[in-house]
Amino acid sequence: MIELKNDQLTIKVAEMGAELQSIVDSDGREYLWQADPKYWPRRSPILFPIVCSVENDTYTVDGQEYHLPRHGFARDTEFTLVAESDNKVVFALHESEETLKVYPFPFNLGVSYRLDGNKIHVIWHVENTGKREMHFQIGGHPAFYAPGCEAGKPLKGVLRVDNNDQLMALKSHIDGSVEMEEVTIASQDGLICFDDEFFANDSVKLHNSQTSSVELLNPDGSVAVRLSYKCPIIAFWSPYQKNAPFVCLEPWYGVGDPRGFNGEFKEKPFINHLMPGASFMSEYIITIGE
Repeated sequence: MIELKNDQLTIKVAEMGAELQSIVDSDGREYLWQADPKYWPRRSPILFPIVCSVENDTYTVDGQEYHLPRHGFARDTEFTLVAESDNKVVFALHESEETLKVYPFPFNLGVSYRLDGNKIHVIWHVENTGKREMHFQIGGHPAFYAPGCEAGKPLKGVLRVDNNDQLMALKSHIDGSVEMEEVTIASQDGLICFDDEFFANDSVKLHNSQTSSVELLNPDGSVAVRLSYKCPIIAFWSPYQKNAPFVCLEPWYGVGDPRGFNGEFKEKPFINHLMPGASFMSEYIITIGE
């Protein structure tokens, strides 16, 4: 477990999955969900090389079938610590004999966390180290305590996005699949009220870069957590009918297979492509408080 600390925040990151484990402010308040298995046993997994699911856990590359579980393998794989300083830590993962059985592309995946005041920069770097075009998805899945909520009691909270227009989401199903059909999301002036029923069809996926930030609000309307991002999809999730006291704010470069999808992996919606030797880099920023 690696710890980074300044006068405003202390964060911890595990080598397993390069997963953020804790975000505590100077008053001792924990913001990141602490993985009670009764509700959800993870905290902030990295989704790679897929986001959500492929149809029947099966996908095709150049006519050959491969199998991947939901959200891919990175979250359950130990990364290597490659650099550490007072305010930054860098982890890396590359292909192995085991990954090539389920994902036939050589790669380097770098994950960095940089602490800057009350901000945490989460940086992804994907490099194609193979000799053919590589296809991938990547996403974050950080879970934050819903202010004012308690475990086992009704979930209720408010999000605020930087778009006051009508918000549209992909039609989703509780099994994680989607349809390339839009549904409207109830909102007013960028405010989205959520409760357990908000997640009756799994995560709510705002697509096509409708927003670039989302705030999780305290009961008094102040900001508890802000996420800033440049990805095409931001998803919101909490486990349905569990009265879990947290909500996930998930920046995604990818989405699950549309129902009945039987095309090649490279044809998936929101798939990313890298030519040999090329790389992809992006970040999202977690801001604690105003």
